[in-house]
Amino acid sequence: MKKNVIRVSIYEDNKALRESLSKLVETLPEFELCKAYPNALNIKEETGKLIPDVILMDIGMPGLSGIEAVKIVKDNFPDVKVIMQTVFDDDDKVFRSICAGAVGYMLKKSAPSDLIDAIKQAACGGAPMTPSIASKVLHLFRQQHIPVNNEVELSVREKEILTSLTNGFSYKMIAEKCCISIDTVRFHIKNIYEKLHVHSMTEAVSKALKDRLI
Repeated sequence: MKKNVIRVSIYEDNKALRESLSKLVETLPEFELCKAYPNALNIKEETGKLIPDVILMDIGMPGLSGIEAVKIVKDNFPDVKVIMQTVFDDDDKVFRSICAGAVGYMLKKSAPSDLIDAIKQAACGGAPMTPSIASKVLHLFRQQHIPVNNEVELSVREKEILTSLTNGFSYKMIAEKCCISIDTVRFHIKNIYEKLHVHSMTEAVSKALKDRLI
């Protein structure tokens, strides 16, 4: 096993796309391909054997859907990050995937560079989403009409960073927007985790939106 790399497993029933994603991961020194699978029927055993850092998960697969698969992963391997991939940014599937425990949601038409950034963000605790999906997630959570929680106090900067994340900004984009370093962005995100009592950016975004903190 190579050191200091992000281990990636792929679940995709389309053979051509599965092979394309595999080659993309294999060609980058910062990644290590665990294995690529055509379905998720044995995902518990496969994940337990290889323990990837990040899983790229097709949302629509035969036998067991990606939404069902991500729940199995999060129930048994909470530290493994799952990025959902789909052709359409369907509202219901987006919401169900995030609630099941996915940390990110990317369209299959996303550029390879965006997917690479998404894997890196997920591995570092981020919540990578294409802008259109991030907008839908924001809208869906705000529709829940959950009472405001006034017990948590985020600073102006923390709210700015959390809002940027819900809009699909990467750490690098946030650093440029706020004129701060990426390390400073990570420092603020660590503080956000502690204040919200969460362990991932998806949980942070979800809680912030549900409690109307941003």
